[in-house]
Amino acid sequence: METRLFAYLSYADAPAALDWLRKVGFEAVNRQDGPDGTVVHAELRMGEAVVMVASSDADYQRPQLIGRSTGHGLYLLVDDVDNFYGKAMAAGATSVIEPEDTEWGSRRSRVLDPQGQEWSAGSYEPGARW
Repeated sequence: METRLFAYLSYADAPAALDWLRKVGFEAVNRQDGPDGTVVHAELRMGEAVVMVASSDADYQRPQLIGRSTGHGLYLLVDDVDNFYGKAMAAGATSVIEPEDTEWGSRRSRVLDPQGQEWSAGSYEPGARW
């Protein structure tokens, strides 16, 4: 079996997070809601990127933004960094790095979603052999 990596995130307001993710280009492919309106499990896809989302089951604390990062986040390889950034900002994100060209020849941007999760988007493909 091929090894693959999938991210999972919990949000205090998972329905709002799912709405934000939809606005930036993700499509919900599976969703299971609890009787109290919580999201028990959801799976969203944008191209080959898949993220799983659920309602938080505890009062998790997100790291604060220090400079240009919270210290961890998710990175999306996208065809159009500026388009992703524009959608994210229109959907209520906080800008961290406006779209820019890097010294290593790629384009990137970074935002915090409305609940503080860090999302980077870029044209560089991690894991490619140099």
